[in-house]
Amino acid sequence: MRLALFQDEFARALAAPALGPDDYGPEVARLVAQPGFAIYRNTVMKGCIDALQANYPTVARLVGDEWFRAAAAIFARANLPRRPTLLDYGAGFADFLAAFEPAAGLPYLPGVARLDRFWTEAHAAPDETPVDAAAIARLGPEALARTVLRPHASARWAWFDAQPIATLWRRNRYPGEDDQAGMNQADVAWRAEGILVVRPGGGVENIDLDAAGCAFLDACASGGTLAHAAAAALAADAEADLARLMARLLEAGAFGRMDDHEPREHSR
Repeated sequence: MRLALFQDEFARALAAPALGPDDYGPEVARLVAQPGFAIYRNTVMKGCIDALQANYPTVARLVGDEWFRAAAAIFARANLPRRPTLLDYGAGFADFLAAFEPAAGLPYLPGVARLDRFWTEAHAAPDETPVDAAAIARLGPEALARTVLRPHASARWAWFDAQPIATLWRRNRYPGEDDQAGMNQADVAWRAEGILVVRPGGGVENIDLDAAGCAFLDACASGGTLAHAAAAALAADAEADLARLMARLLEAGAFGRMDDHEPREHSR
């Protein structure tokens, strides 16, 4: 218990330079009183900011290094890493930006941050062999209707009903040679968009996804059969082409497992 308290206070001291020695227990107070402790504070803070910039490169490109690093410093002081690896640091950064007053004039920024996070999660997800489209093609109508397709371990998707988040993210995550940071948005159509981010093989990929596709994947993620997923897709868009949607998702490697929920007789 004493060690845990010391570690908590030490971590708080690293992230709270405004506090003085009197704000800590005697062990940490002696460390904070030393001039050299500021070096540790600066090192920790720089490491957190660098990690956030590496994990959210699209956000950084849109707002510029100075703005991003200032915002990241505020986030980091209240959200120190909880794991030794910094690969997944900053899980709450999108929510932070949504409540960050200086970002109020950039309503698309939290959504872009969410997609940067999707990329990191897809990149670090466990390897999984995607479901083969041929296995689906061999199923008869009844077996197909009761089949459950589980989304791939790396699959992340979202529907943005008011902003072209996918386009903004893609243009700034994978800019062309002539693009200028934050300046290639003038010709973007301001409309709803969806996207699927997935790593079926060695690299993270993404495809556009409409509302029906997002609803379809939502149903699959909830354990619904293909019949339920199809109904959910049609509820989102009555004119959805289910055959084409299935083909696109299978081609993208969106599914990692196929289960057969064959109905069983219930005993009385």
